[in-house]
Amino acid sequence: MSLPPNFLDELRTRISLTQVAGRKVLWDTRKSNQAKGDMWAPCPFHQEKSASFHVDDRKGYYYCFGCQAKGDAISFVRETENVGFMEAIEILAAEAGMQMPARDPKAQEKADHRTELVEVMEKAVRFFRLQLRSGAGTAARDYLTRRGLDETTQDRFDIGFAPPGWQTLWDHLTGQGIAPEKIIEAGLAKPSQKGGKPYDTFRNRIMFPIRDARGRAIAFGGRAMDPDDNAKYLNSPETPLFDKSRTLYNQGPAREAAGKGQPLIVAEGYMDVIALATGGFEAAVAPLGTAVTETQLQMLWRITDEPIMALDGDKAGLNAAYRVIDTALPLLEAGKSLRFVLLPEGKDPDDLIRSDGRDAMKILLETAQPMVQLLWRRETEGRVFDSPERKAALDKTLRERIRTIQDPSLRSHYGEEIKSLRWELFRPAPKQGQGTSRRFNASLPAKASEGTRVSMLVAGGKDVELRLREAVILAALLSTPDLVPEFESQLEEMTCVDPDHAALRQCLLLHAGKPEEVVQAAADAALGEPALEKLCRARHVAITPCVRNAGDRELSRLTIGEELAKLEAGIGLDAEIAEAAEDLYGPADETLTWRLGQAAAARQNAQKAQSEDKAEYDLGPNGAPINREERSAFAALMETIRFEKPRS
Repeated sequence: MSLPPNFLDELRTRISLTQVAGRKVLWDTRKSNQAKGDMWAPCPFHQEKSASFHVDDRKGYYYCFGCQAKGDAISFVRETENVGFMEAIEILAAEAGMQMPARDPKAQEKADHRTELVEVMEKAVRFFRLQLRSGAGTAARDYLTRRGLDETTQDRFDIGFAPPGWQTLWDHLTGQGIAPEKIIEAGLAKPSQKGGKPYDTFRNRIMFPIRDARGRAIAFGGRAMDPDDNAKYLNSPETPLFDKSRTLYNQGPAREAAGKGQPLIVAEGYMDVIALATGGFEAAVAPLGTAVTETQLQMLWRITDEPIMALDGDKAGLNAAYRVIDTALPLLEAGKSLRFVLLPEGKDPDDLIRSDGRDAMKILLETAQPMVQLLWRRETEGRVFDSPERKAALDKTLRERIRTIQDPSLRSHYGEEIKSLRWELFRPAPKQGQGTSRRFNASLPAKASEGTRVSMLVAGGKDVELRLREAVILAALLSTPDLVPEFESQLEEMTCVDPDHAALRQCLLLHAGKPEEVVQAAADAALGEPALEKLCRARHVAITPCVRNAGDRELSRLTIGEELAKLEAGIGLDAEIAEAAEDLYGPADETLTWRLGQAAAARQNAQKAQSEDKAEYDLGPNGAPINREERSAFAALMETIRFEKPRS
């Protein structure tokens, strides 16, 4: 059975020799470099202990320095599985998810025809090269010189020139005995609609040969010399040789350079690739006038795990990056992703390298952003999230994007990263007066009574109360972690005075909605010990009914809601007292006295409500009633504020 000529190329693109050989060998982790596809192991073809079997995953070949066995994935399967060529192809095709083609007795004839078309394309390459050096190519040579492409670069990329005439190439090829139908089939000419001779596809254009991974000319890209031409760049039409959605410009040389450790860069066009390659970044490729396709992404990942998309920093470049993200998200796998470099606005790689030097491009590449950053930027940049509805809309959009990721583990990591970014965006700024209680206490007049000085409130008692309430809330949530999403917005607003509580709160937010065992494990890891056990060391927490009756969702819900409400009320009250205290530095007046009286009344009302709680809620770590001590301390404090002589 003969196979279509492009079937084996597609198969080799999809499979990884490292994965194929990895079923039969044990890789030497000290000698291997998986990031570069440079793998070593004891040879599976002869008995040995040293790692002399070498796999170059990027090139797709293996070689044993002991027994000299060599080949590709197909020969490896043939030798290790003891099967024939076609059976080895079927094994690999099944692994790659490719369907074997139907038996085609004319496949060899098709392969021969494809070879003939390649020969026609190579003749066209030579013709265009000669035209660039002729008098007709003077303007084209001047343009290339202005763009910094010297003769060495022109030779390296086989750059040529298509003259302005309508049948210049046609006449040349037919004069060499090339059949007219082959010239048209190769995409070099088009039939006349008026019954005349076919005319050249490319006219008055600088010509860039497009080659496949094996270096064979399969198409052309032409850059118009006439500024009024409707198409600045023109590619060959689809032909038996050329499918632009499955082709990358400069793929062969870029693959070789990436195999030597250079970063794989995906630029926007031919000139960008050439500028990068001549600037020392030889692992550069470009799609051919379209958005990056799924097949092209798979081709890129076959070369390296994290290609870098180098795009213009303007709106068009950003939109191109966003289109790539939408295509890539469903295809992502662990270790297979993209990074992004956005060039300074108004500059392409050629401009940047020539104006700022090679190091400027190197720095950009080294600081390339992970894809999740661009995903976040697209959904948040230039937008205001000042209402619950807008925040909810953002959450919905991001959830839909992340849901397209097929790999469950990767999807989970994306969710955690987005939650972290969301927390940074929506993290509340300190409210007016919040965090000033220590400054307020420190600036009180020195004539406070003895009872005031020893009270919990003045000696840090307020922080004790806050810590205990925080601990109750967090312990209740750890007992029933499925309630975290219900209180997510209030948790985000909760400013913890205890660093451990802050770490635990952040952990709960990041893992909201996950299974209980996942939340518990993450919480334990955040505190470095069993989190719930640490919280329950405070008797006030341990005897809380919802903690004693772990799993009682309704009791936990009521407790969490009540404690959050008390925290919020307390913070507002502290802000009012702190603001009033600051006014003591000016003349005391009736307004200040009234405000302090209102604050005292609010405190008394809050204490009255708290006295109705169960006893468990009123006990501190030492079993003493918190509210009684607070009332005494607050009364003494208010007396000190009220009767201290104001400063003049």
